[in-house]
Amino acid sequence: MNKANEIPHCFGTLEKVFPMTDKGLRQTPDDCFYHCPVKTKCLQQAMATKDGIKVEEEIIERGSKAGAINFFERWSRKKQVHRKSKNNDGG
Repeated sequence: MNKANEIPHCFGTLEKVFPMTDKGLRQTPDDCFYHCPVKTKCLQQAMATKDGIKVEEEIIERGSKAGAINFFERWSRKKQVHRKSKNNDGG
């Protein structure tokens, strides 16, 4: 099997591929960022989980508190995340 096509055991595991740092922000580790051939698909998979949806909500709240997004943008993004959450639950 080609190394680029291999899926590592940590594939899609949110706390491995997008862990919380000491500064309270999430960051992809250097090993994943620079050395993993499937990093993009892996992170997409991790963010599609229930925990990933919670991370999206955290990002929206942080942006709102920092004044980076306004009320209507916050509302729109939260609505999108809610829809994604319902789709993951099968309902």
